[in-house]
Amino acid sequence: MNDRTNLLQVDADRLWDTMMTSARIGPGRDQGLRRLALDASDKEMRDVFVEWCREAGATVSVDRMGNIFARRHGRDAAAAPVMVGSHLDTQFTGGRFDGILGVLGGLEILRTLDEQGIETRRPIEVVNWSNEEGARFNPPMLASAVFAGLRDLDWAYARTDNDGITYGSALAEIGYVGDTEMGGRDIDAYFELHIEQGPILEAEGIAVGVVTHGYATRGMRLRFEGETAHSGPTPMDQRRNALVGAAYLIAAVNDIGWKYHDEGGKSTASQIAIWPNAVGILPEFAQVSIDFRHPEVGGAERMFTDVEAAIEYCAARGNVGIEIVDRWRFGVERFDPDCVQLVRDAADDLGIRYMDMQSQAGHDAYNMTHVCPTTLIFCPCEQGITHNEAENVAKEDAVPSVNVLLHAVLARANRQ
Repeated sequence: MNDRTNLLQVDADRLWDTMMTSARIGPGRDQGLRRLALDASDKEMRDVFVEWCREAGATVSVDRMGNIFARRHGRDAAAAPVMVGSHLDTQFTGGRFDGILGVLGGLEILRTLDEQGIETRRPIEVVNWSNEEGARFNPPMLASAVFAGLRDLDWAYARTDNDGITYGSALAEIGYVGDTEMGGRDIDAYFELHIEQGPILEAEGIAVGVVTHGYATRGMRLRFEGETAHSGPTPMDQRRNALVGAAYLIAAVNDIGWKYHDEGGKSTASQIAIWPNAVGILPEFAQVSIDFRHPEVGGAERMFTDVEAAIEYCAARGNVGIEIVDRWRFGVERFDPDCVQLVRDAADDLGIRYMDMQSQAGHDAYNMTHVCPTTLIFCPCEQGITHNEAENVAKEDAVPSVNVLLHAVLARANRQ
């Protein structure tokens, strides 16, 4: 790396101003965001992001899942691009940094290279993945999964939100059904920057987390089938209450998490829907979403065995039918050693402290490991608070990770 690029730093004030502009689009109840995938605020943020990318001289394209790509061309037009990005959608009670730092940090890289007149051998593309959170449309990381060939486009279009609106119709409503085909092209590498979503970096006083792999994670959506009946005269031994069956499983899943707590395991029941959901009548239908994760694949498999046993037991105890209607898994992927080393080297060159670590949350980077060399970088967040409007990252904590990202991406983009 020559002296000019070795001294290269992003414009911290410009990066922060961009982040704070984003923080005003789709405001939550207090200090955070409620910018759900494919809603009006997501469209507004997309429009602003596209404008910013074009102002930075990038060529913008959108694929059929609504993923947005902003390309800065390199000297070799035929070379596969280095891709960098994350997501701009949030949870119902989301923070201002989760995913957003990765996308807007990527934009700041394009601006910095343009400002300094630095040309790379390979193109660099910044990507905003659609529906990473899965807050509106299950499962999470949906659009990157279709891009990577792990999910079918028509299947993804048919996903529905709580109001029965499909992904495909919502995407069309905001005008982001692109004409670029899904995946099927060469990508040199993918880099993702994200807040840690945990307390480790802050507690250790370390500026950058170099993620080597993730927690092995499985998720399920289960359907409980019972029968409507009057809540008064119906004898207890004749009841088939779908809500009761769901409640048994919710409690069992929580107990499984505690069983594996000392090993770092954890489990969650996060969503329930019931019908008819009225006083005086036993529900005949319930749907529950669960997930469980463990730092080791073998531990996740043992948890899965326990969950299977719990499903069978809860069906019998609740006198209801239970069907697994959807499954997802991630976190068994390992990130590319060469890309991981580029991140370490960049941190060393900049004199920034880092540590190797695992990711305990899901990220689009997992899906991208199936199509190209991939790595994931973390920056600290205050007290590890996330998926909460109190989520916060200090400016001085965000900037070092973006500079590390800049130099790692630059090194990869200039690789022969």
